[in-house]
Amino acid sequence: MEGIFTANNVWMMICTALVFFMHTGFAFLEIGLTRQKNTINILFKNIFIITVGLLLYYIGGFNLMYPGFEEGSAGFIDFAGFGISAPENGMTTEYADGGYTWWTDFLFQGMFAATAATIVSGAVAERMKIGPFMIFTIIYVGLVYPITGSWKWGGGFLDQMGFYDFAGSTLVHSVGGWAALVAVWLLGPRIGKFKNGKPQAIPGHNIPLATAGVLILWLGWFGFNGGSVLSADPELTSLTLVTTCLSAAAGGVVAALVSFLKYKNLDLTMFLNGILGGLVGITAGADVMTPESAIIIGAIAGTLIVFAVAFVDAIKLDDPVGAIAVHLICGIWGTLAVGIFSTNPEHTFLIQLKGVACYAAFCLVSSFLIIYTLKKIVGIRVSEKEELEGLDVHEHGMDAYPDFRLNEH
Repeated sequence: MEGIFTANNVWMMICTALVFFMHTGFAFLEIGLTRQKNTINILFKNIFIITVGLLLYYIGGFNLMYPGFEEGSAGFIDFAGFGISAPENGMTTEYADGGYTWWTDFLFQGMFAATAATIVSGAVAERMKIGPFMIFTIIYVGLVYPITGSWKWGGGFLDQMGFYDFAGSTLVHSVGGWAALVAVWLLGPRIGKFKNGKPQAIPGHNIPLATAGVLILWLGWFGFNGGSVLSADPELTSLTLVTTCLSAAAGGVVAALVSFLKYKNLDLTMFLNGILGGLVGITAGADVMTPESAIIIGAIAGTLIVFAVAFVDAIKLDDPVGAIAVHLICGIWGTLAVGIFSTNPEHTFLIQLKGVACYAAFCLVSSFLIIYTLKKIVGIRVSEKEELEGLDVHEHGMDAYPDFRLNEH
């Protein structure tokens, strides 16, 4: 038993490292799809999110997300206290059915916590002030994410209702996606994005880096979904990784194909976002899907990406990296797909829909209150001069590529 316990814990620590590595992928993707004059700004935000996110999760996030709801409670919000102190059985096989130790549990979940704000970082790129973004991150990662996470993963009211989200299509991706939607709406589009009501392409400065970012994220998803098995169970872990990869592949291929049919060109960025859409889509039910279902889920996610990106442009919202299409739209789809394709008959479409609605309501209201308040008190958008000359120089006094400076206006 001790040998199995050790193997489980080692696997969970490897998965923790893979999810941590995803932050490199997010950073590469975001800077690759945006202009070079804002590179330092995006990297600073990504580093801030993971460092402060872990500290916030230690201070109170972990115990807010896993408060140990008492029997008969509403299961909406509770708090087990500040800091983390391991219970008596925290380092033994009695904890988490021998899947991992208390410390591994904290670190693995802490890596997830920071991801929600990283999603927002890409959506608001190139025009949001760094200070208000940092304040938003602290509140959203410190309070909103753990509270909503407790509803399912912490044994709250949605868990009691039968709602299912294996690794976070809704709990992580849509939670970030709803906030991204609100932030983009309140910020307004970048200068030059819309001319005479028509969207204009603002090319990213390093597509090879964006491609590397997506491949790193795909690798990281082996830990994101594989670790969500919460042990090294051979059958369930291998099935999860197979469904994850098949959905990603289907999402990429179908997005590229649909994009070609719609726009008559082979768009690499659409291919990349299709892969991410497939990954987000399978995340809610990777452990309860057949390989065939995973391919269908990924294919539909890839199709949704193409039309969602066009729709976001059509309603005059400016999302430089496609975060709303990838994380929100495909997150919703993946969560609902559990009610359609799950091999567990207890998972129903109606309950999944109720769960999506609960997260939508809470995240829309909370993110609006945070960002709108910041907008009124301190302002959330940089000046026109700062935006045109780049946030790196004005917000950070640095240049990511001092030897290759281009005049980008």
